[in-house]
Amino acid sequence: MLLAERRRPQVVREHPKAGWFAVGTVCFGAFMGQLDASIVTLTFPALQSEFGQPLAAIQWVSLAYLLGLVGLLAAAGRVADAAGRKLMYVWGFGVFTLASVACGLAPGLGWLIGFRVVQALGAAMLQANSVALVVTSVPRERSRAALGVQASAQALGLALGPALGGVLVSTIGWRWVFLVNLPVGIAGLIAGRYLLPRTRERTPLGRFDTTGFGLLVAGSTAVLLALSGISGLHLPLWTVLVLVAVAVGAVIAFGARERRARSPLIDLSVLRPPAVSFGLAGALCGYLVLFGPLTLFPQILGAHAGLVLTCLPAGFGLAAVGANRLLPRRLGSRGRTVAGALVCAAGCAVLPLAPGAPALAGPVLLLVGIGLGVFIPANNSVIMGAIPARISATGGGLVNMARSFGTALGVALVTLCLHIGHAAGSTVTLLALAVFALVAGATGLAGGKRA
Repeated sequence: MLLAERRRPQVVREHPKAGWFAVGTVCFGAFMGQLDASIVTLTFPALQSEFGQPLAAIQWVSLAYLLGLVGLLAAAGRVADAAGRKLMYVWGFGVFTLASVACGLAPGLGWLIGFRVVQALGAAMLQANSVALVVTSVPRERSRAALGVQASAQALGLALGPALGGVLVSTIGWRWVFLVNLPVGIAGLIAGRYLLPRTRERTPLGRFDTTGFGLLVAGSTAVLLALSGISGLHLPLWTVLVLVAVAVGAVIAFGARERRARSPLIDLSVLRPPAVSFGLAGALCGYLVLFGPLTLFPQILGAHAGLVLTCLPAGFGLAAVGANRLLPRRLGSRGRTVAGALVCAAGCAVLPLAPGAPALAGPVLLLVGIGLGVFIPANNSVIMGAIPARISATGGGLVNMARSFGTALGVALVTLCLHIGHAAGSTVTLLALAVFALVAGATGLAGGKRA
């Protein structure tokens, strides 16, 4: 029975809110994933002190996890479309929860980074299915509202992460940042078993594209290692140049491989509609902007960063839940992506005046969060609306892969700017985030469709 999807109890199946029960269950995973993503950045100063390593090395506690997601999300989506989304989601909770406990007990930095990769496997099984489970559990006309609810759960996890992380690190230690996932994971396992529907439409897996998977992992790893080398990780210059060449070669080879593979890891035809290709680029930029401040402000404000950073995801959550009701319906998803990105860019442009002043930084981060809370659910709705239901988990995997790589680039961008900018590093970082927010808005204009 561990390898088969079990039916929900009859009382759940026949309940008029059964679809929303499934959405609520997905919110457990959304909450836990974003709690982990935001809380880990608060451990960086403590890890630097305990292990005596520079930020360029410590950041791999986040980057290893994010790289695992980038490499595994598309594969997890393909497997879930064939084996069952509920099955993969419930197994994902189990793997993620056990790996979180292992991270909390890790004896050294190398072990911690390794366990984070295992944790990424569980997270990939969750995230590759989350968007698909949401959009296939409710009527299509309610998908944007349901995605907004999911985004609000992500925002709650993001909001609690900085405050909770600050308290845990300063009192009982950084290990509890990972152990805190245990109760949420247990609740998610129980809810997934009884509230998630079985998969109705499946797509045969075919032969797994091992070559494509290897090229994807090699390319994304080389990019981030090269950025780390430039940002202070002790790597010779020739190694950085080789990594850049490997990254470029892997990207070119991956595209060529996916075009001719019988069963590609990523069916490039899915990316053909502008709503999908530009939407994924916008998702990458949106999450880059979201996680940039979560990495930057702990380096600037230290112990004061937790409460200040809570304002960013709080604004995200308020907008994700309220935008669907407060904004005019005629604005549509395309208009919301552009409006949200512009608000976010304006906030990022003002933030250079505020990084050393928590009283000013908090309200501005709230504004940035509101912009992202409008942009991200609308952008995701545009993407998923252009992807057929039979490959919705594959599409959801692509959305979350863009999110994970955007998050990784956000962490790497902050580290790079702080390293090369020295005293002006925070200002350079925030202005760069404003530029990426404008790029996100441009993708909405280029590829979005009114919904």
